[in-house]
Amino acid sequence: MQAAPIQRLIASLSKLPGIGRKTAQRLAYFIIKSDGDYAYELSDAIAEAKKNVKYCSVCGNISDRDPCEYCSAPSRDQSVICVVQDSKDIIAIERTKEFKGLYHVLGGAISPMEGIGPDDLRIPQLMARLNSAVTEVILATNLNVEGETTAMYVARMIKPLGIKTTRIARGIPAGADLEYTDEATLSNALEGRRVID
Repeated sequence: MQAAPIQRLIASLSKLPGIGRKTAQRLAYFIIKSDGDYAYELSDAIAEAKKNVKYCSVCGNISDRDPCEYCSAPSRDQSVICVVQDSKDIIAIERTKEFKGLYHVLGGAISPMEGIGPDDLRIPQLMARLNSAVTEVILATNLNVEGETTAMYVARMIKPLGIKTTRIARGIPAGADLEYTDEATLSNALEGRRVID
């Protein structure tokens, strides 16, 4: 039997996404065995993040300020809004250094199996942001059933406004071999082909 504090730590760590009981146990023992200050630094970092991080009132991104760094940056293109499911998606897009517009975080995707409908997402807040200055909305939801359903729903909502609505491309990842690519991915790649200049 493990000591009660260790059991409690393992139970708490195993609630984290992607962390099973064995990984939680390894993490717990790492924290306990680490030098004395690490555990306190970790708990302080968690407490500070919980206390100071909030949702941007404009786009819904997680940030330590409101409005967030993207919404408050005058250098960002105000005419393009990229719609994503989660704040983590913004980080992925920013790593490309290609997108210079604004973001809107829906806070999930439509998933009837999980009881998530359009009313559970930040779609009304998106619609409220679509003024005459916005010329394009990029739907960058995940390329799965829930993401596709959400993208189609949002596109239908935007269509009457006459704003250009685009969807991120799907297809073969860089460095992949065609012979090992599944039929659905190859089909999407053929459908989304573009002209070479």
